[in-house]
Amino acid sequence: MIAIIAPMKKSELFILVIALFLLPSFGYSQIDESKLGAWYMYFFSANFKDGPWGVQGDVQYRTWNGGNDMEQLMLRGGLTLSPKKPDVKFTLGYANIQTGAYGESDATTPESRIYQEALIPHQVSRRFYLTHRFRYEQRFVQGQDFRTRYRYNLFMNVPINNKSLIKNTVYLALYNELFINGERGIGDGRSVQIFDRNRFYTALGYVINPKLKVQLGMMRQTTDSWAKTQAQISLHHNF
Repeated sequence: MIAIIAPMKKSELFILVIALFLLPSFGYSQIDESKLGAWYMYFFSANFKDGPWGVQGDVQYRTWNGGNDMEQLMLRGGLTLSPKKPDVKFTLGYANIQTGAYGESDATTPESRIYQEALIPHQVSRRFYLTHRFRYEQRFVQGQDFRTRYRYNLFMNVPINNKSLIKNTVYLALYNELFINGERGIGDGRSVQIFDRNRFYTALGYVINPKLKVQLGMMRQTTDSWAKTQAQISLHHNF
């Protein structure tokens, strides 16, 4: 399911940003929340010549402790469509995920995921580059019933030493993403909350060239049972 919103007034957009960035933490569990995790990520996108079609995806290795305690290995990619009007990019994609258990256990849980998303850029003044991402996921997790999930992410990039994201620009990167479960029952009498998780991220980025950027930052992830901070390093590559 893909939704497109009408352009927002600046005051409405400001209120939305503040509300997303101030979402509270929820609950705790046996995961050591004081231990810093780390995510290592590569994002890519490319268009087929000058047409509207293209591809995009990412490879992510996530750890609970910054070392060899794997949280997730994710391989994701999809076919994109970018019509000239309106200014939006649609994606139909697939992800393969291996989720590791916290601690000494080497057990992993496989998941296959189909997703649809819409990326809608939205610029405020000359220096605030925002993107709305709406994503709908169909999840096939081993040992669980079929599940769905709704996600909304608001990204914001703010150039620091230039007025736009040109070569050699240092920029502030922020995002907040909210996850909502589509179903509560996951099989065998088990259930999950409607709220799945929230992620707040802040980083410094550097534009190596118009097709390559790097970011180094911190992300605070809050689920219905624990909250944890992860360092992130990501490479963003447009072919």
